[in-house]
Amino acid sequence: MSELLDLAGIFVFALSGALMGVRKRLDVVGMGVLAEITALGGGLVRDLILNVRPIAFQSLGYVLVPVAATVIVFFWHPHVARVMPAILVLDAAGLGLFCAVGTEKAMEYGLSPLHATLLGVTTAVGGGMLRDVLAGEIPTLLYDRQLYAVPALLGSGVMAGLSSYDLHGWPATLAAALLAFGLRIAAMRRKWRAPLAKGIGE
Repeated sequence: MSELLDLAGIFVFALSGALMGVRKRLDVVGMGVLAEITALGGGLVRDLILNVRPIAFQSLGYVLVPVAATVIVFFWHPHVARVMPAILVLDAAGLGLFCAVGTEKAMEYGLSPLHATLLGVTTAVGGGMLRDVLAGEIPTLLYDRQLYAVPALLGSGVMAGLSSYDLHGWPATLAAALLAFGLRIAAMRRKWRAPLAKGIGE
């Protein structure tokens, strides 16, 4: 079940990467690269920091799912773009899931709650950051006006706190993921923004 949820999150992130490739007028190879890096980048960075073999290289599905997303966007990108509101909801779900799972894995490998929280955020937003860098955009992590990294940070912090009190398993993961998901959805609907420096206009 956890692997299916993981693959669902990877699929949604891959769609956003491939759509970025369309907006940047990249060919199918460029679209595929952005899809793969968006979907797998955060997990790859996490596993390399933990000094374990990346999970993306242990299962064929982790590589093929972004390929499938690229094919879908390549042929039907106008339709995919039209359902972006639904995709953004799924993206928020992927954000919550990845930050919780990433934090829990970091705690299992002996990291402190603080470092595990940071690594959970990296898992959730790392792929999008790498995508933005490759596409020549300001990474969302550095310009979090739509509250993307903040929900991941709170979700990861809750997951680290629960794990430090020996609260593991799917109930803890679900609670942390739902917190991040709910905050992200609320930020999108209510148009919450992180503040700019004092004196800087919108």
